[in-house]
Formats: sequence, structure tokens, C-alpha cells
Amino acid sequence: MHDLPGLEEARKVLAAQPFSVLLGARLVAFGDGEATLELDIREELRQQYGFLHGGVLSYAADNALTFAAGSAVGSGLITAGFTIDYLRPAEGAVLRAHARVVRAGRTRAVCRCDLTTVAEDGTEALCAVAQGTVAVTPRP
Repeated sequence: MHDLPGLEEARKVLAAQPFSVLLGARLVAFGDGEATLELDIREELRQQYGFLHGGVLSYAADNALTFAAGSAVGSGLITAGFTIDYLRPAEGAVLRAHARVVRAGRTRAVCRCDLTTVAEDGTEALCAVAQGTVAVTPRP
């Protein structure tokens, strides 16, 4: 196993991703095989019916899955693939993606992610679930 980064180091990785900066994503929890990513639901992130666009949900799942894996196996990771099931339209003030490692091996980590929306009054609603595989890249 490699040295595991802490929350502040993981936040620097997120800040180095221009697309994450564009979306306003923030890493609010990181460690022990889990990670939680949040972003504010803004008008420009919605689709034509007024719900949060599925691509934003997929982005959040992808990044949360990979950060969860990173909290268990270290840096140098890349998403190998993931699936997502949309359960209900995403409405609210904040999107929260909470991912956890199911199994971390030497070359791959399998993770699950719950995506919930949080309303202004704090009410949470599960809107999607995802599962993915994260590959450990070779180190120089």
C-alpha cells in the first residue's frame, strides 16, 4: 500500500481538476475507504425539465467513487468503469455523493456510491446509486 493522502491533500487533487472547479464541487469527507463530494445545484446544471442533469450526477458518482478508492489505496488511480441507476429526478439545493470501498485489491478497487439531494430545509432524497471499478495505475 502507498501512503494514503489526508483530506487536505485530496482537496488539492480536486482543485487541480478544471471540470470540478467549473462545477463548484467540494470534498467534504475523505478517509477510511469513504469519500463525500458535494456541489450546489445551480440553474445552469439543470436539464430541460428543471431537474439536475444526469451528466452532473454521473460526474459526482465517478469522482466520489475514485476518491473513496484513493482513501483506501492511495493516489495514482483512474476510473475503469461504473454504472449508475437514476431512481428519481434530482431536485434540491445540494447534491451529495457518498462513496465507499467494497473491496480494495492490489490493482483494482470496487466501490459503491449513493447520490442524494439535500433540500433547503435539510430533507434528503436518494436520487441515484452507482457502482464502479477504479484501476490502480503503475508507479514510476
